[in-house]
Amino acid sequence: MSQIATTAPARKPLTAADRCDRCSAAAKVRATLPTGGELLFCLHHYNDHEARLVEIGAVVD
Repeated sequence: MSQIATTAPARKPLTAADRCDRCSAAAKVRATLPTGGELLFCLHHYNDHEARLVEIGAVVD
């Protein structure tokens, strides 16, 4: 019988090298899309896009 993982893989924390996908400022928020893609945002751009990310079911951390 095979086992199924029940916990998400550990994510690496954001570092100073991680940049916002919109403006290249320091990334403060990672959004994982339901399709598996990731977007990184500075706080300004996260605030601009938060409602849509919630609407599509993105996981934000």
